[in-house]
Amino acid sequence: MTEPVAASPAEPPAEPPAEPHDIRLRRLRMRSWRRGMREMDLLLGPYSDAELAALPAGVLDEYERMLSENDQDLYLWLTKGAGAPEAHVPVLRRIAAFHRIAWGA
Repeated sequence: MTEPVAASPAEPPAEPPAEPHDIRLRRLRMRSWRRGMREMDLLLGPYSDAELAALPAGVLDEYERMLSENDQDLYLWLTKGAGAPEAHVPVLRRIAAFHRIAWGA
């Protein structure tokens, strides 16, 4: 008969190691080009290729949060410039300016 293994005290989960910057950029570019809606691929893909590497970490965080939104919503917010959550407005303005879209006019 085997003895029961003593339970170790619960330890908080370790934080995952920080993702290297170059890996993060590649992942965000992939998510930008492979959206599921071709129109968003064409808006976010070229922007990500040209601009992501130069963005400060905070703006990159905002961009990543924006990528979690639904494509149909993103498309309307970006092309119509209305109804976007305030948290996404700065990033959407950057993308619109990159594509010379008259945003929020």
